[in-house]
Amino acid sequence: MKTNNAIAERLIAERKKRNLSQKDMRMLIGMSQQQYQRVEAGQDLKVSTLLRILAGLDLELAIVESGLTVKHSDADSMAEQESLWTNRHKHLED
Repeated sequence: MKTNNAIAERLIAERKKRNLSQKDMRMLIGMSQQQYQRVEAGQDLKVSTLLRILAGLDLELAIVESGLTVKHSDADSMAEQESLWTNRHKHLED
């Protein structure tokens, strides 16, 4: 990812993949509505803010050489990861 908008789009996709609203997400990470909306709008953000959001999504930052492709886990592994995430965040369910 080379732009703020690409990062924002990925964060939105990851949030939606976990069936979280913006409100759920900002409550999970303790961020104001205005601040979180700026992140998803692609505005510049601090690394500490990005790390906070990634932690809320149970993701981590990886720095790789340009041009390398990071392969994602297979479907079974992804389902297992999503199940772990769901179990950790049951408190967000209505």
